[in-house]
Amino acid sequence: MGPAVTASRGRKRSRRGIAGTVYQRGAKWAYLIDLGADPLTGKRRRDSRSGFLTENAAWDALVEANTELRTHTYVKNAPRTVREFFDEWLAAMKTALKPTTHSNYTSYAQYYVIPIIGDRKLQDITVETINRLYSHLLQHGRRSDNTNQIMYEEWRKGIARGAEPAARQIATAAGLSYSAGVRALQRYRAGRVPRAITGGLEPRSVQSVHIMLNRAFADAVRWKYVSTNPVEHAVRVRRDRKGHSVWTPQQLKQFLATAAGDRLYAMWLMFATTGIRRSEAAGAQLAHLDLDARAMTVWHTRVVAAGKAQPSDGKSERSRRSLALDRRTTTALTAHVKKLGDEKHSFGRDYSDHGLLFCWPDGRPIHPDTITEQFSRLVDRASLPPVTLHQVRHTHATMSLRAGVNPKIVSKRLGHATVAFTLDTYTKDVPELHHEAADMVTNLFFDDPIEET
Repeated sequence: MGPAVTASRGRKRSRRGIAGTVYQRGAKWAYLIDLGADPLTGKRRRDSRSGFLTENAAWDALVEANTELRTHTYVKNAPRTVREFFDEWLAAMKTALKPTTHSNYTSYAQYYVIPIIGDRKLQDITVETINRLYSHLLQHGRRSDNTNQIMYEEWRKGIARGAEPAARQIATAAGLSYSAGVRALQRYRAGRVPRAITGGLEPRSVQSVHIMLNRAFADAVRWKYVSTNPVEHAVRVRRDRKGHSVWTPQQLKQFLATAAGDRLYAMWLMFATTGIRRSEAAGAQLAHLDLDARAMTVWHTRVVAAGKAQPSDGKSERSRRSLALDRRTTTALTAHVKKLGDEKHSFGRDYSDHGLLFCWPDGRPIHPDTITEQFSRLVDRASLPPVTLHQVRHTHATMSLRAGVNPKIVSKRLGHATVAFTLDTYTKDVPELHHEAADMVTNLFFDDPIEET
C-alpha cells in the first residue's frame, strides 16, 4: 500500500504568467487566485476553488479563471443557494416591477422553484437542471387541490342521487366558506362547470415560470453571482395555440339586452364595443372621457396583486391609447356620466371622489374581481354559453376582423404591441382572413375571378 494521504494542504505551486497558485488539498487539488483590490475599500480580494482530481485539472481551471478576470466575467465562488438568491432578487425587484408582475413572480418562485431546487447552490444550476424542472412541473407541478373541482364532484354526486346538495355541504367538502358554496351552486346550475385537470401544470404556466427564471438568472449574471444564464439555453415548453371561446353577434346582443337595466350598463357596452381590459375599465378616469370628441384615453388601470386591488399605469406603453367611441356607446356613457353627477350630489360630503368613470354610487372604486363576478351573474341571467370577461375582448377582436376592419386598427384599439401579435393571436379564430388574402392576390393577375360555389 502507498503512503496515506493527509488532509493538510500541500506546497503552493505557481507558474510564470498565471496569476494564482495551485496546491494539493487532501486527495484532490485546488487553486487560489488574487482578484486584485476591492474598488471601494482597497482591500485585497482572493478566491479559491477545490475538488479537482489532478494537478493539471486545477491548472486548467486557474488559466480559465485568469481569462475571465481579464474579460471581467469572473464570478467569485459563493455558497449562495437558489432560495437565498430569490429572497434577495424579489426584494430588489419590488420597485422595478409592476405590482401584479412582482406578485406573480413571487408566487412562481414560492410554489414552483424553491420547493424543488431551492436548497441547491445557485452556481450549480445547469441547463439540465432547468430542463428537468420544467418536466417535473408539467407532470407534478400543481401545488394545491382544485377546490372548485371538489365542490363540483360533490354537487354532481348529489344530482345523480336525485337531490341537489346544499351550499354548505359542497363548501365543507372543499374546506371553503358557505358563501363560496352559494356561488358554486350558481355556477353549476348555469352550466359553468370546471374541466378536469391533471396533477401537472399547463404548458402556459410553465412558460410563465420560464420567463420569470430567465429574468432572474439574467440579473444573477449581471450581479456576478453566476457566469452564465442556464435558462437562456433550456428547452422552452411549447403550447398549442388554440382558438378562443367567443360569442356570436346574436349572443353578444342577448347579453347586452340582459345588462340594459344594470347600473353599469355603459361599462358592459364598452367591453363589447372597444375590447378594453378589465383593469382598464376598473381604472378608467372620468377626466379622460371626451364625449364631444367621442373618445376616451386609456391610461390608468386598477389591478389585483396578492388579492388586493391597487392603481397601476397600464400593461405596456402600447396599452396607453386613445379609443374612438361609436355613437351608441357615447350615448350610454353620456347617460352614465349624468347618473354619476346625480349620485355625487346626493351623497354630498360623504361622496368618496376618486375621479373614476365606473365606481360604486358613493364614489368608491369597484374591486376588479367584483366586476368579474357581476359579469358572470349577468351571463347566467341571460342563459348564454359561459365565457370569461376577457373572452368578450376576444369576441370584439374576432368580430372586428370579420367585419373587415384593418388589422392595424384592431391592434391599436386593443393596445397590442404589434399587428403581428394580433394576427397570430386570432389566426385560428378567423381562418377566412387567409382565404380572402389568397383570393385577393390571385385576382390581381386573373381577369375572371372565380365565383364562390
